[in-house]
Amino acid sequence: MSIQLKTNRRDFLKIAATAGGGLLLGFHFSGCDSPKISVVSDEELLAQAVNYNAFLSIAPDGHVVIYSPNPELGQNIKTSFPMIVAEELDADWEKVRVMQAFLDNEKYDRQVTGGSGAMPHSWERLRKAGATARRMLIEAAAKRLNVDAGSLSTDKGMVIHAGSGKKLGYGELAKEAASIEVPEDVPLKNIKDFKIIGTPVKNVDNKAMFTGKPLYGLDIYRDGMKHAMVQRPPFGMKLKSFDADAAKGVNGITDVVTFNDNVAVVGNSTWPLMKARKLLNIQYEPIDGELESTEMHNRIFDDLLNNGKAQVMRKDGDVNAAFRNAAKIVKSEYQCPFLSHSPMEPMNFFAHVRPDGVELVGPTQTPDRAKAAAAEIAGVDPDKVTVEMTRLGGGFGRRLRADFVEEAVHVSKLVNAPVKLIWTREDDNTGGAYRPAVKYRFEAALDANNTFIGYKLKGVGLNAGNTTRENNFPSGSVDHLLIESIDYKSHITTNAWRAPITNFLAFAEQSFLDEVAEAAGKDPVQFRLELLDRAKKNPVGSIHYDVDRMRGVVEMAAEKSGWGKKQGVAQGFSVYFSHRSYVAQVAEVRMNQGNPVLEKIYAVTDCGIVVNPTGADQQVRGGMVDGMGHAMYTNMTIKNGLAEQKNFDSYRLIRMKEIPEIETHFVDNGIDPTGLGEPALPPTGGAISNAIYWATGKRLRNQPFIEQEELKEFNLGQRS
Repeated sequence: MSIQLKTNRRDFLKIAATAGGGLLLGFHFSGCDSPKISVVSDEELLAQAVNYNAFLSIAPDGHVVIYSPNPELGQNIKTSFPMIVAEELDADWEKVRVMQAFLDNEKYDRQVTGGSGAMPHSWERLRKAGATARRMLIEAAAKRLNVDAGSLSTDKGMVIHAGSGKKLGYGELAKEAASIEVPEDVPLKNIKDFKIIGTPVKNVDNKAMFTGKPLYGLDIYRDGMKHAMVQRPPFGMKLKSFDADAAKGVNGITDVVTFNDNVAVVGNSTWPLMKARKLLNIQYEPIDGELESTEMHNRIFDDLLNNGKAQVMRKDGDVNAAFRNAAKIVKSEYQCPFLSHSPMEPMNFFAHVRPDGVELVGPTQTPDRAKAAAAEIAGVDPDKVTVEMTRLGGGFGRRLRADFVEEAVHVSKLVNAPVKLIWTREDDNTGGAYRPAVKYRFEAALDANNTFIGYKLKGVGLNAGNTTRENNFPSGSVDHLLIESIDYKSHITTNAWRAPITNFLAFAEQSFLDEVAEAAGKDPVQFRLELLDRAKKNPVGSIHYDVDRMRGVVEMAAEKSGWGKKQGVAQGFSVYFSHRSYVAQVAEVRMNQGNPVLEKIYAVTDCGIVVNPTGADQQVRGGMVDGMGHAMYTNMTIKNGLAEQKNFDSYRLIRMKEIPEIETHFVDNGIDPTGLGEPALPPTGGAISNAIYWATGKRLRNQPFIEQEELKEFNLGQRS
């Protein structure tokens, strides 16, 4: 699958050069307005360029800068974006740097980090930006040397005339290039000629991170700034009364304010806030009915699966007839708990509400949402709100919300001062918003020939929206299919959690497919390949995934892992399509002193062209560690409207010694890049659970694995 993006001459606009300046080529990400070219002669003028759209600049000294509009939370976009521009520009990578753009609703159309969509959205646009600037530099050099432009080539920031041996640096040509008419149709490089794309490049923020430079929201400081922490009610409760006298008596506390059932303590530093908040005497009362708990949710799940009205998401064929005439029926239920996002940097944000507007600074995946919320709370026009994005110390979907931004704005408005609001780790765990808790019921029908003829999936979740991905595999490969979803409205706040819904659904689907394969007496890999063959040759209904790409990762993963050829090791298979990409994984479990030990996982990823192998490898490994850790160890239970696991002493995350060997491979198919921040996570749990089954004979249907009755007799060990 290739993302087709069109750009034309109107995507570019230049501003006349000034004496002694460089070339600035603006680039509009929406492809519907013209970006700007200007000349920069010093850092002051360069700083002014932040008001443009995303753009490429060339300074007189030959340095190249691209302003990145997307928030950076570890997906490496601040490195991969400039790599793309530098590739088409033929820049000297040593002279390339990137800066973070502020939010600008008029000049950017996707300043969001989420859905693994930044690279597919920007790939062609960034290439066009670099290629257009390169062409203009060549034409400027042709005029100066009085030669045909076709006789010139470029390399590492130089325009070269082979006939005479003359070379001109981009910085030398920047002023003249600004007077060249912007070409309308600029050819892009053939991928076989890439010099930067496809090479391992270190994160551009590495030095700043290693040396402790102020990159994160927690680093923000402003003169006169106050600090704030908020006490929030349990889910399903509201503020009844409070007494703040003792809290106000703590040295360093300047105020205690309330808003929306929240009580905020304000002071000069964080330590007094932590002490004062414990002294707040707060009384809450229920909003309605029984306070929620995990036990309550379990009852709701079972009742809704049995009696609830479900929304039909997809229906193919005659499902009732298929099950009525089936020779064999397989049934299973799978369930997952709430999970916290647990970014290393807890929620925080800086806000300064003034009569003339609002200044916002901090880590957000959705700066436009933060801007809109601040404007509404402060009662100002959105144009009066500025948003500066810091680097995010993790997000995983938690920072798609703006609740922590709203709190900072409320407090700043109430105390009439700039405020940095900070959540503690306990706030993060008990204050939401969580991965939705979900339960699935699966049924499969096999005929007398063990052909998979019928498939049912019903999902129910708490504030989960659509609990399914109804068009994902195996849809399209089964003649009779019914997929249904039920959403239960709860007081518990939920949110997108890395690879939303599929982070658990993939485990459940891929584990159940193994159950069906076993019932049919077929090898798990061969069973999936047969289904893909059916989807290719005789598709049922619409197909929303690329059969050939999925088959490709399945076959490569089987080959790289030596599927079915190893002795003394149990292998589990899983494959999934999400966020435009395909990942197949094979987990290997070996019994050690009677206990299952996860030793290794192979991963094969098809995400199109890999821009930066270093960043891509880290994304895959990070997603897999995230996936295996939460599947195997992590649980969040609710009691009386609050999470019981308040910090990492009870909220169990994966440990370094528990991470197995990981071997990664990427499919080289030359198509435009697709998503990569999330696709490696979903298949991991299924690969591991399937391997554990073949090692122990115990089928795991709930997470986390270590708490399941099926493994009670075992100690889920670590790789030696």
